[in-house]
Amino acid sequence: MKEATSPVLVDSATYRNATDLLMQRFRNAPDHVAFEVRGAGAAITDTWRQVTTAAYVEEVQALAKGLINAGLQPGDSLGIMSPTRYEWALTDMAAWFAGAVVVPVYETSARPQVTAILSDANVRFAVAGTAGHAQLLEQGMDDAGLVSAGIWTMDPCPGADLAALMASGTGVADTTVEERRLLADLDSVATIVYTSGTTAAPKGALITHGNFVGQIINVAAAYTDVVNERGNTIIFLPMAHVLARGLQLICLANGMRIAHLSDPRDVVPALSVLRPTFLVVAPRVLQKIQSSAADAAAKKHLGKVWEMAQGTAIEWGRLAEARDAGATAKPSLSLFLRHALFDKLFYARIRGLVGGRLDCLLSGAAALDAELSLFFRGMSLPVVEGYGLTETTAPLTGNLPGAIQSGTVGVPMPGTTVRISDDGEVLARGVGVFAGYRRATDNDDAFVDGFFRTGDLGSLDSDGRLTLSGRSKDVIVTAGGKTVSPSIWEGYVEADPLVAHALMVGEGKPYLGGLVLLDPDTVAAWAEREGVTELAGLRPPHDGGAVRIEDARLLAVVGKAVDAANARLASSEQVRRFVLLVTDLTEAGGMVTPTLKLKRAAFAERTRSIVDTLYAQAKGQG
Repeated sequence: MKEATSPVLVDSATYRNATDLLMQRFRNAPDHVAFEVRGAGAAITDTWRQVTTAAYVEEVQALAKGLINAGLQPGDSLGIMSPTRYEWALTDMAAWFAGAVVVPVYETSARPQVTAILSDANVRFAVAGTAGHAQLLEQGMDDAGLVSAGIWTMDPCPGADLAALMASGTGVADTTVEERRLLADLDSVATIVYTSGTTAAPKGALITHGNFVGQIINVAAAYTDVVNERGNTIIFLPMAHVLARGLQLICLANGMRIAHLSDPRDVVPALSVLRPTFLVVAPRVLQKIQSSAADAAAKKHLGKVWEMAQGTAIEWGRLAEARDAGATAKPSLSLFLRHALFDKLFYARIRGLVGGRLDCLLSGAAALDAELSLFFRGMSLPVVEGYGLTETTAPLTGNLPGAIQSGTVGVPMPGTTVRISDDGEVLARGVGVFAGYRRATDNDDAFVDGFFRTGDLGSLDSDGRLTLSGRSKDVIVTAGGKTVSPSIWEGYVEADPLVAHALMVGEGKPYLGGLVLLDPDTVAAWAEREGVTELAGLRPPHDGGAVRIEDARLLAVVGKAVDAANARLASSEQVRRFVLLVTDLTEAGGMVTPTLKLKRAAFAERTRSIVDTLYAQAKGQG
């Protein structure tokens, strides 16, 4: 199949703009709890403040009045730089009520990045999370030659925080806010989101109110079993990411309670308190849950039993997927008894650790190993894998509950067409596809025949499900002329919990090599379990460099993952030599994007001398 289309389920014509998503909910259920808010300095286990839809609207209107009083004009850009928190949601919606265009800035961004975004989007008004963020925004405006019209903080700062901004707008009439709210239509730009740029400079994607509205109402209609007023979720993705904002709007429009967490390390302890019914996670989170369970079993000398439990869950998950596809097969007596036993020993405990109420998880941002998906499905924690980009207002395709096919990223979202070009590139057209980039030159090669060029390679099966196979610009051509897509091998290796990232190299070389970046926390846990004291305190260097690890035991363990990945590929696509590395994998280290994707070119350049050793040595792993 070369093209697949999912029809629109809900027409967006009855909506003026994205603020109507909130206002329709406000009119229908003003007293329903929309948010759970953690108090400043409060412990996770303390009582969370509940905010109704009506209370949220009241705060949004008050903040919009303050922005209008400060001189914000319709169409002006408002920058937001803050960790994920309730006030982000408040400011985002208030900006739209005031008629502004929201420009998110990742809270981990460096000064040159902040300057570039503020300059490109002409940002003179901004809201910061902390005083430090406010200082960065002020410096960025100065560097860009912009005169600040106002910077306010979410943290308390008398005279210059959100409370002061709200208080300043009491003289602005309600009718003025309503007039401003209704100025934008579905074709108006709602936000300029700067792509994280793994291979190139960030581009400002113009996302319209129509993109948000079309996506929110249609995705919600496709996932009614998941998104509803009986459920709740925790958002811990960066709010600067369009997926987090899209998720928030879906929840707001459909009455699903939202809690925010700025530190991902708080998520696990919060699960038992907030007990979410739905979570959006990266595959790495699922790998860590699986790895933690394995470590706990090993400490109780149940390692072999856990391996059997894993295999049983995968087998059960495979059977469940077969039933989704219409098969009538039942579990064998052996599988039924094993699953019941391991449910009591392991699966139920893991479900309890994640709150005990999860209907499903949504996995995105990176490829999800099929067996990992089956493993969670077999524990009654189905994982819905999806795929999307900033330019598609997040979800482009997705598996649906009750129709999950592990290894694929599902069918086109309602109102979306996915086409595979003759070169195998995934092309997209539909309600969520953005209006184009802010800089005209960035659009020169972005579209073909009205379809957005994603830059990803993929294929469609007979049911319209998309399977991804790499990036069109990331291919490696060896000295022998063989063209290889590295992401396939990399994805297989990254399924190992010890591995944070894998990078295939070998452009113009006689064979393929690999750089395997270790996850320091997982390696430290492994070292403690195995008694490898010299690796127990493994940490990346602070100078931005990479440290090579040559411990024979660790090489042997990771080598099994490399061998397993090679076994799934043709000989010409296999990695012959690899090295283990540790580097700073925070955005500050310069090697990853704000969403923690590896910057391939930057990392390859920094490790060039290490790569050279893969080809300078005649024997061994290097």
